[in-house]
Amino acid sequence: MTTTESLFTPLQLSDRIYSLDVMRGIVLFGILLMNINGMGLSGAYDNPTVSGGATSWDLYTWITTNMFFEGTMRSLFSLLFGVGMFVLLNRLEKKGAGIEAANIYFRRLTWLLVFGLIHSYLLLWVGEILYNYALMGFLLFSFRKMAPKKLILISALLISIGTLWEFSRYNDDLKLVDQVAVAKQYKLEGKELTKELKEASDKWGKIEYEKSPEAIKENETNMHKGYFDVVAFLAPIITDSNENDPYRYDVWDVLSMMLLGIAFFKLNILSAEKSFTFYSLMALLSYGIGLMINYYEINLIIKSNFSYMGFSKSYLTYYLGKTTVAIGHVASIMILCKLTILNWLKQSLAAVGKMALTNYVMHSVFTIFIFTGVGFGMFGKLQRHELLYVVFSIWIFQLILSPIWLKYFHFGPLEWGWRYLSYLKKYPFKK
Repeated sequence: MTTTESLFTPLQLSDRIYSLDVMRGIVLFGILLMNINGMGLSGAYDNPTVSGGATSWDLYTWITTNMFFEGTMRSLFSLLFGVGMFVLLNRLEKKGAGIEAANIYFRRLTWLLVFGLIHSYLLLWVGEILYNYALMGFLLFSFRKMAPKKLILISALLISIGTLWEFSRYNDDLKLVDQVAVAKQYKLEGKELTKELKEASDKWGKIEYEKSPEAIKENETNMHKGYFDVVAFLAPIITDSNENDPYRYDVWDVLSMMLLGIAFFKLNILSAEKSFTFYSLMALLSYGIGLMINYYEINLIIKSNFSYMGFSKSYLTYYLGKTTVAIGHVASIMILCKLTILNWLKQSLAAVGKMALTNYVMHSVFTIFIFTGVGFGMFGKLQRHELLYVVFSIWIFQLILSPIWLKYFHFGPLEWGWRYLSYLKKYPFKK
């Protein structure tokens, strides 16, 4: 008979799937590669002309990261999260945990939501994702028993809905631009604006102000202040994001990839068990579609001189592009895991992946001291390509630290705390 003790045992290091840990480490680093633009620059995550530079190496950096990493790293992080939650439930249910499996699962998500709120409000990261993952994880529970084919179809449906929403937004943007043009003509002719035209003009004014030198200077000044001042400055921005993103983006962006992750896991794609031929064809097809779409989007934006409508139009194909490139990354990482090269690097990446929560939050701790007034106050002072020096330094630090830490401890500190809160039982921390 299965004992209560065995039911409440977290996944041991020896039971972990190596390829998933390697992927988790790579994706965590890719996440920082994109997040650093929001951590160190004002309003320049999407648009390099706002701050951080849009010429020479800065432009090349923007093009490269948008071609290969924008959206794809978040997609893969979502995919891995879905797999992790599925593995947790599946393992407990196979041990006969019954309803207790659900208790552990939902406690785990509830505490993740709390961690996310702490991470965003107190560790000052407006692009925080743990809160969003927790909310989507609550929805994920009902899909875990579905066959891979159904999961893929539902994922594709959600992505399609998100794409249709982008078409709706694009049409709204077209209407807005037309109304702004009419409003400008009315002003030149001395005509009184209608209510609709005044609203459009006011909205456009806010859009233009957000990328103005005055707004950038204001943001930089606030980010250079002391800790509590920065907390107060960012709190309304974070609140707005937490209230709107789950409804507007996360179901199509995050939940869809969680479902796709479970489907890929059930099909043994994520355990590097398929052949080199399978993964090579998977990469060739996915990259062929995704990189072509991403190139089209980047070319569209540049040709429009980084205009508002250029960005708006590029979002019409955004979900398809990022998803297919992400699938290509999955295939490439599985090929890397199957190859007998760079084993030292893969071992270090796997260690980073085993401590993903700790390392993810560590990114924010580092950047607080680098960019805000708490430390060096470098927010807005580095060009886009110079931010890569910060990224590479953190990568190297975590590649060295993570294996050393796991030599002496079973888990990362946040992983251990999360397990304790989920299982309501203390487990050995130090080896």
